[in-house]
Amino acid sequence: MRWACSAFALAAVLFSTHVSADPLQKSEDIVKFFTGAGNLGASRGICVGTEEECKSKNEKNAAPNKTGLDMMINFGLDSAQLDPTARAELDEFAKALKDNRLSTFSFVVEGHTDASGPDRYNQDLSQRRAQSVAAFLTANGIQAARLEAIGLGKSHPRVANPYDPVNRRVEMRIRTE
Repeated sequence: MRWACSAFALAAVLFSTHVSADPLQKSEDIVKFFTGAGNLGASRGICVGTEEECKSKNEKNAAPNKTGLDMMINFGLDSAQLDPTARAELDEFAKALKDNRLSTFSFVVEGHTDASGPDRYNQDLSQRRAQSVAAFLTANGIQAARLEAIGLGKSHPRVANPYDPVNRRVEMRIRTE
C-alpha cells in the first residue's frame, strides 16, 4: 500500500510539472506577433507628451504597438532562477528567434520586480532576472549580440498593486535603435 501511495504521489508530481511546463505561446505565434501577423495580447508603449495627448492617442489607436511581448516569465520573491515553466516558454522564444523571419531582429530583455525591498536592490534583482533569461537564450543558440539585458526595477508594474507577484517578470521587446 505504501508503494502504491508513493508511486501515485510521484506520478502526480511528475504530471503536474509536465503540465505547468507546457508553453503558453508557441514559437510560430511569437514570430507572427513580432512580424505583425498575430495577436498575443496588449503590449505596452511609452507616450511622450502631456497626459491628455497620451490618453487621446491610446483611445484613437485600436491596434497595439507590436514592439513588446510579455512572455509570462515570472519569478519567485527575491529570485532570478528560471523554473520549468519559464524554461518551456523560453525554449519557444529561442525557436522563434531562430526563425528566418526574425533573424534580423534584436531584442531587449527587460527585467522587472515588485515593490518589495529597497530601490537599489530591486534594480540589481531586475538586472539579474534579465541576465538569467538572456543567458538561457544564448545557451540555446541565440547570438548574444541580438540580446540586451536591462533591469527596470519596480518602475513599470504590470498591475496597479506594486507588491503583486505578477510584477516579478521579464518582457521581450524589439530593439528599436
